[in-house]
Amino acid sequence: MTTPKISPPVRLDVALAERGYPIFIGSGLIEQAGIQAMDSLGKVSHAFCVSDRSVAATHGKRVNEELIRVGLRVSSVEIPSGEGSKSIEQLGVIWQRMLEERCDRSSVVVAIGGGVIGDLAGFAAATFARGIRLIQVPTTLLSQVDSSVGGKTGINLPQAKNIVGAFWQPSLVLIDLSTLQTLPVREYLSGLAEVVKYGVIMDASFFGWIEQNVKGILERNVDSLSYLIRRSCECKGEVVAKDERETTGLRAILNYGHTFAHALEAATKYGQLLHGEAVSIGMTMAAKLAHQMGRVSKEFVDRQTGLLTALKLPTDWKSENPSHLWKLMQSDKKVHHGQLSFILPSELGRVETVSGVEESAVLKAIME
Repeated sequence: MTTPKISPPVRLDVALAERGYPIFIGSGLIEQAGIQAMDSLGKVSHAFCVSDRSVAATHGKRVNEELIRVGLRVSSVEIPSGEGSKSIEQLGVIWQRMLEERCDRSSVVVAIGGGVIGDLAGFAAATFARGIRLIQVPTTLLSQVDSSVGGKTGINLPQAKNIVGAFWQPSLVLIDLSTLQTLPVREYLSGLAEVVKYGVIMDASFFGWIEQNVKGILERNVDSLSYLIRRSCECKGEVVAKDERETTGLRAILNYGHTFAHALEAATKYGQLLHGEAVSIGMTMAAKLAHQMGRVSKEFVDRQTGLLTALKLPTDWKSENPSHLWKLMQSDKKVHHGQLSFILPSELGRVETVSGVEESAVLKAIME
């Protein structure tokens, strides 16, 4: 299976009626940030840029310069890197800065960085002045294929990830492939877990394409990245368009592996595992749980584990007490009427929501 040729920039549209928005994918798109913002947003006079401190002097500076070049008043704030910044404290820092910079409904928040910044700045945009517009400029692979698309924003509490937040769709997503060339190896690899997830939950042929293109993906080949990101965004956009606010249950499939992953992140204080690493381990545990329940074969488990391993992602975590993880899962957003649900595969390309799973089965999946 060969990689489809794509001539950047590529435009995708998330179909959400009056809340729909474009996603642009290509190299050098940061240099078009100002023009794209004006074309997509219409009336805007002020840009409030929120940058991850690790990219503020590079990608953040470039975005700021482009927005100034098209005549916008630009304000900015830098936020410390890491999952720990998705907190009430940092949200307060942004709100206060927005107030000082006189943000109003003619302003636009521009989130520049990874998923943490996208979630945090997105929640600030959703809540300040009861909602102002948002542009996502994701600079990590994970944020490009997942968190920048779909409108989920929020922060963590110490016991639970993403438990406080809002649905707030961006007005524009700019995915500049050039940002991935300087991304640290561990962060780049972390993003691949969410890519594999799309293959498992809804596109078996995409899963097969990933298997056949591991070398190009690991080498960050531009053609491979272009297709990988485009297809991931198409999958995410398709689900979001059908179930924007998780009212039908369809959007829940995007949480494959995440019940385990969020518990792992909370158990390790959001400091030892990157999100994609936790998702990779979580998907492995979910596959093992599905196999125990007779939903998938051992070959399915081995194939998924084999691909995650080939992409240099972790697939187990032996240093955590399984009973502690089970307890943390009870704070998961997927607990309804006291019952925890899991997203589990039934075949490659298809998953379902499963409730009433016995604690003993979950603990076994964690320990295997």
